[in-house]
Amino acid sequence: MQQKILIEIYQSPVGDLLLGSFNNQLCLCDWRYRQQRTTIDKRIQNGLNAVYETGESSITKETKLQLDDYFNLRRTNFELPLIWIGTDFQKSVWKVLISIPFGKTETYLGLSKTLGNEKAIRAVAAANGANAISIIVPCHRIIGSRGELVGYAGGLRAKKKLLELEKASKEQQLSLF
Repeated sequence: MQQKILIEIYQSPVGDLLLGSFNNQLCLCDWRYRQQRTTIDKRIQNGLNAVYETGESSITKETKLQLDDYFNLRRTNFELPLIWIGTDFQKSVWKVLISIPFGKTETYLGLSKTLGNEKAIRAVAAANGANAISIIVPCHRIIGSRGELVGYAGGLRAKKKLLELEKASKEQQLSLF
C-alpha cells in the first residue's frame, strides 16, 4: 500500500496555495498555479515515495490557522513541523531563508555570502525558486541587489503584496511603543 500526502487548497488573499502533509509534517505550501508545479509535485512525491490524496490533516488545519493569523497581522513567524524534500544544497538555502526575520529582506548575493560562497548566486536563486513551502519558508523576502522585486513562484504581484503586508504589520507594531 502506497503512502499518502494529504493535500488541500488554501485560498489566501494573494493566491491559492496547495498545502500538503506527510507523517504529521508539512511538506507543501506552494502556489497552486506556479510554473514549476509538475516538477515540484514529482520531486515531493518521489522523495517521500507517496502519492497525493485530497484530504485535511491536523497539520494542514494548523497551517491554515497560522496562515490566517499571518494574513490578519497576528503572526510574524510559523511554528509548524516541516519536512523539506530536496538536495542538501537546497535544504541549506531553505534553512537560511527561514532565519530571515519578518519584515526584512535579503538579496541573492547576501544569501550566497551567508552560505559562504558568493559565486553560487545562480544556484542559490534556483534553490530559492525550488522552495515548496512558500510564505512559511519566506522566499518572498529575497530581492535583487538593487532592491528590485525579481522572480517569485507566486508572481511578482503576490511577492509585492506579501512584503507590503509585512511592512505594514511591522509599522503597526512599532507604533504601539
